[in-house]
This record gives sequence, structure tokens and C-alpha cells, in this order.
Amino acid sequence: MSRVMNLLPIVILYGGPMSLSLFVLVMLMLWRNPRLLLQDYPEDVKATVPPKSPAERRTSVYCGIIFFLLVVAFPFAGALAARAGSRDFLEIFLAAFGVAFLFNVVDWLIIDWLIVCTVTPAFVVIPGTAGMAGYKNYGMHFRGFVVGCVLSVVLGFLIAIIVNQIPHG
Repeated sequence: MSRVMNLLPIVILYGGPMSLSLFVLVMLMLWRNPRLLLQDYPEDVKATVPPKSPAERRTSVYCGIIFFLLVVAFPFAGALAARAGSRDFLEIFLAAFGVAFLFNVVDWLIIDWLIVCTVTPAFVVIPGTAGMAGYKNYGMHFRGFVVGCVLSVVLGFLIAIIVNQIPHG
């Protein structure tokens, strides 16, 4: 347990800015055009609206690239920080996993459950879908959280393998 607690500063130092950066990116995408995140909406909403336009798809891809880079860069930096403390593979993995997992929790509890499901501000509602049951689908978002947990483990493991292979200097 103390091994995990020793990594808490690294997880907070890298996971906090990652979570804030990704939160802002998601909120900006929703504010600009919630259809940019159409793939993440509930099935009843997706079935009601037309597919993304070519311009929406391009913008989604650009934002997705930024999202992906942040999702990899912050856990990688956290893993490097853990390694700098002469930590072993498990601790490097836990640092990378913890950074990714922190955003997964923020995404689930703050973005999905609080903002989308509970408050449901007008900027998250796709025009023509107001009042649809999917906006209150807490279960869908919990399932997304579980998938995010698995992805955090995989990402943490892959990053730990890479970081562990870098020669100590």
C-alpha cells in the first residue's frame, strides 16, 4: 500500500493537468458543436440525428488527435517521473495507470454523470434531441468508465514496457 501512496504525488502532478486539459477540450468541443462527440452519445440520440457532416468529421479527427496525444503524453511523463525515482516496473506501471485512471474518473463522475446526466446544460444537447431518455443514461456512462479502466491498465502497461526499456542515463 505504501508503494501506491508514494506514487500519489506523481499521479496528481501529471494526472491533474491531464484531467484539466482533457476536460477543457471536451467542454470546448461540446460548446462549439456537441455533434463533434456524436459517437459518444446514447443510441436513442444517435438514431435521431443525421451522421456527422464531412466538416464535423474532420474537426472530430483533429480534436481526437489532440485528445490522443494528451492521453499518451501525460501518463508517459508520469511513468518517466516514477522511473527517475529508481522505481521498479510495477511502480512505473502504477504511475502511468494512475495518471490515465484519474482522467477516467473525472470523465465519468464530472463530465458524464454530473454535467451530461444530472445538469444536462443546453450546450450538450444536440438540436432536435432535447428531453430524450439517453441524456439520463447513467448506466451507459458507467459502462464507459469500466471500458476506460481496462484501457487505463493497457495504456499503463504499454507505457511501462517502453519506459522500462529506456536506458538509465
